[in-house]
Amino acid sequence: MDWLREHPEVKTIRVAAADLNGQPRGKRMPARFADKILTEGTKFPFSVLNMDIWGEDIEDSPLVFQAGDPDGLLLPTERGFMPMPWLEAPTGLLPLWMFHLDGRPYDGDPRQALARVVDRYRAAGLTPVVATELEFFLIDDSGGQLRVPPSPRSGKRRTGAETLSLRALDAFDRFFTALYEACEAMDIPADTAISEAAPGQFEINLMHQPDPLKAADDAWLFKLLVKGLARQYGFAGSFMAKPYEMWNGSGMHMHFSVLDAQGRNVFDDGSEAGSDMLRHAVAGCLAAMPGSTLVFAPHENSYDRLVPNAHAPTGIGWAYENRTSAIRIPSSGPKARRIEHRVAGGDVNPYLSVAAVLGAALNGIEDRIDPPPPIQGNAYEQGLAQLPATWGAAIDAFAACPQIRRIFPAHLIENFVMTKRQELHYMAELSDDETVELYLDTV
Repeated sequence: MDWLREHPEVKTIRVAAADLNGQPRGKRMPARFADKILTEGTKFPFSVLNMDIWGEDIEDSPLVFQAGDPDGLLLPTERGFMPMPWLEAPTGLLPLWMFHLDGRPYDGDPRQALARVVDRYRAAGLTPVVATELEFFLIDDSGGQLRVPPSPRSGKRRTGAETLSLRALDAFDRFFTALYEACEAMDIPADTAISEAAPGQFEINLMHQPDPLKAADDAWLFKLLVKGLARQYGFAGSFMAKPYEMWNGSGMHMHFSVLDAQGRNVFDDGSEAGSDMLRHAVAGCLAAMPGSTLVFAPHENSYDRLVPNAHAPTGIGWAYENRTSAIRIPSSGPKARRIEHRVAGGDVNPYLSVAAVLGAALNGIEDRIDPPPPIQGNAYEQGLAQLPATWGAAIDAFAACPQIRRIFPAHLIENFVMTKRQELHYMAELSDDETVELYLDTV
């Protein structure tokens, strides 16, 4: 309640949890009832965290009619209240996660799935340190065709790619200034911003955290913020994997290292190559990659991004300082030795994506498995085993993957598969324009 007492201008609040698609599901209420939420929580049906991308129930889900659509208990996360700077009226947001009424974590909650992976690390005396890099587009969708929005400063549209262009950043300086101010207010550790390889595409890095739940919270909240704030400026902020057919798509790259009980980076052995534990983690990530592709590419449009020669990986391989590979070991001092996982699109649920990467790495560490030799040169030309190339193939791989069953609870796997098969069925009815309209603001 301290935040609300410090902000008496806030008269309404939102309480929300992330569903399997990363969509915020929740309620609006007067701020005067906040104390009850903080002490007692609130209730949603379990099925609310297992809806399709349109917000519809999953047909034949055992959570709905078969079980009587029972309630779960939503309790505040460690985050507490924060502002919602993209709304006109001063408003507080309280992130929640779901439990059974008897206090047990609900296995269908994606944040609980990540907490479960973190508990595995903690039991092994290990702490993952996680950072994310989020790419997104600023898009004028006011007409019949998606375009780069005009600069709020000059009124001009820049139609070419301007990688690492200060001019492209400065053209939207008002938006980025407001975005950084909002990140500060929401305790989102936004670091460097750059313009990316497609018109109107940008990337912002979020600083590393020795708390994967905080890192995933940051990414989830950042996506809500960008989408909401962009609309204040008259354009869309979109994490859709590939809104433009002719340009590269957007990813959410994840960097991570692992600390032991003494705070030492277990990927560092003083060498340029890194430790055996680093290689075990890489091997675990590679082994789980076919099955976890559905997490990293959860929507129909996701597979338009995962094509050769488009700065998104298609082959299952790893390398040192090579951005064509699915897993890259960046050049760094030994103490900063880390893994960069490059498969996920910007359209992911950050909780599931971080859980899939960390869980796969821990599988490899536990099993002490070794990866194949790191590749040299262009990964697209290496003849590597390939990621599932279609949404349907990725759904089947996820459902059958033994590594996935070690990472995620069976209930979440079943729910996610049912959700994606329902979406696959109904997406076939949509035109290309309807597909863009669906994904542009939601994912």
